[in-house]
Amino acid sequence: MQYAPVSRFSSDERVTDIIIDNSDPKIYPEITSAVIGAKHIIVIRVNESHDKPHLYQGRAFIRVGKNTKPMSRNEYERLLIKRSRTDIRYDKEECAGAKLKDIDWPKVKWFKSVYKDISGKDVSSSDQKLLEGLGCVRNSRVLNSGMLLFGKEPDKFIPQNQVTIVRYPGENIADRYLDIKDFYGNLFDLIDKADEYIKEHIQISSHLVPGKIPREEVPEYPLYAIRELIVNAVAHRDYFISGSRIIIKMFKGRIEYSSPGGLPEGITPKNMINKQSSRNPTLVKVLNRVKYIEAIGDGINRIHDAVKDHPLKPKMPVFDDVGGTVIVTLFGADLNKIEKEEPMPGLNERQKKTLNYIREKGKIFNREYQEINATTKITAARDLASLVVKKICKKVGKGRGTYYVLFQ
Repeated sequence: MQYAPVSRFSSDERVTDIIIDNSDPKIYPEITSAVIGAKHIIVIRVNESHDKPHLYQGRAFIRVGKNTKPMSRNEYERLLIKRSRTDIRYDKEECAGAKLKDIDWPKVKWFKSVYKDISGKDVSSSDQKLLEGLGCVRNSRVLNSGMLLFGKEPDKFIPQNQVTIVRYPGENIADRYLDIKDFYGNLFDLIDKADEYIKEHIQISSHLVPGKIPREEVPEYPLYAIRELIVNAVAHRDYFISGSRIIIKMFKGRIEYSSPGGLPEGITPKNMINKQSSRNPTLVKVLNRVKYIEAIGDGINRIHDAVKDHPLKPKMPVFDDVGGTVIVTLFGADLNKIEKEEPMPGLNERQKKTLNYIREKGKIFNREYQEINATTKITAARDLASLVVKKICKKVGKGRGTYYVLFQ
């Protein structure tokens, strides 16, 4: 690569002119200079461009390690395609071959009903006008967003609209899979079905907590994170990539979500928490209206919060962009950390037996306490009073009608 020579006496303006004259599209740098000892230093700052690729003297170059090399034709064309996709939104394009009859109109009515329940507002417009207002129909033509969200059979028109879940018994794919399940349908149904399937196949521990009577269930994974990662995948994937699908792999101790298309332009695994960009803005907007997306631009933060709030503190999820595919790994908690029957501090065996009796029957009288524990009325009264003081049980009623229930 040949650079135009710059003498030590060249002005900052001259350096700026050289860069502008030799770049296409034009690059407008920030030039500063300084003298350090006997050396004249020129500092050139160029902000990241959203108009890539830029040519130098009619050619495109790429940085490989410490070297700058001419870009191949294929590399150049890929960059152009990538740029065009940031300008053209898949969800705003017309769905080829789709007609209004291909819309699942009962699903539209379902949407109106859910929206009313959430917002408290009636939707007075017709179903078609609603879809036009949402950006799903334009001039009586179904857009890709309309087909993905409200189509009867979206996969007939957009075959890449598919979620596949594979379950493995071990920690890697070398193990023969236990089950493989394909999900089709509109995005609402895809999210619900995939979410339900995953939650049916994770571990849940039921245990006692000191100071509390009702058993608490602790799932292997934060339930909110499971669902939100499905939503992120279907809402932000690149639907331009035909022959692709979202793949979710369930291993022992982790779940991997693979979404086609890589991260949107300008988003990296490091900045994605603080920087938002939507590849499919219409999908995001409509999903948000019925709270399938709770807060636009806040999903990653909420996933992290859900993991932090899990009682067993599993590892934080890992986000990667590998070969144009976003891979998110959600780690499971070690349920072995839970003692299955954590003892109530300071309870005798009679009191422990009584708590199981109350869980089954709902309440206990003093005479029943005597019977199941083969003890006296005085001992029963003392034991029950102790459970009340510790706020494990609550006393209800007076006199002969007095009974005890679990403290809520």
